[in-house]
Amino acid sequence: MMKAQRVTAILEYVKEKESVSLDELVDRFGVSKNTIRRDIQELVDEEQLVKVYGGVSISKPLTVPYQDRKVKQFHEKQKLAKLAAEFIEDGDIIFLDSGTTTVELLDFIKYKNITIVTNNLDFTLDASAYPNLNIYSTGGVFERSTRSYVGTESAEVIQKYNFNKAFMASTGLSLDKGITNSSPLETQVKAKVIQKSEQVFILVDHTKFDKYALTTYCNFDDIDYLITDQEPPKAYITHSEQNQYEVIYPN
Repeated sequence: MMKAQRVTAILEYVKEKESVSLDELVDRFGVSKNTIRRDIQELVDEEQLVKVYGGVSISKPLTVPYQDRKVKQFHEKQKLAKLAAEFIEDGDIIFLDSGTTTVELLDFIKYKNITIVTNNLDFTLDASAYPNLNIYSTGGVFERSTRSYVGTESAEVIQKYNFNKAFMASTGLSLDKGITNSSPLETQVKAKVIQKSEQVFILVDHTKFDKYALTTYCNFDDIDYLITDQEPPKAYITHSEQNQYEVIYPN
């Protein structure tokens, strides 16, 4: 690939992902890190990209509005939520992550007697109609793009709690990078939840496999269940058998 073609391809790739690590670009385009740095600098100089810690981001984030993300893959998210809800029992103390997938859990658990700690604003609001759901909010900085509370304050609050189950979302996951997320502020919260929960459930639809975002918040040996909407690539089935987590998907 000629340099001009590669630079254009890099720009399109970053626009698609919104934020990308240098290592991912090296793997994607098969060139050295120095070459990627030079290509990125050219795009930065043209004000088409901006540098972020460990990678690069689009200069004007093309964040999909929350409501649009909620509609996208709606049926897949409902499948995930229904499968995940089967693991929630009366008396559980659970953490419910930010994101549009975890919001869908409410329909399947709204009549259970459970305690929920969450940084998910929409879940908190929607669940307020059900007094049997004991809701605790993490507080912290409000992240409008994900409608969640993030940052150091949220992570410090989470340190005080003990969860027997955590239901987590991910921007993308891969066998070499682990479970990833695009926001460093959200990653602080997610990583602390993983430490504090007895069981960890990762909820991702089929489009998230073999993709990764800027930060890794946990590895596969930190999780107990990977729940998805259809049979994942065989490499993940094999990996789960070798690493003592279970992959759950509809029959």
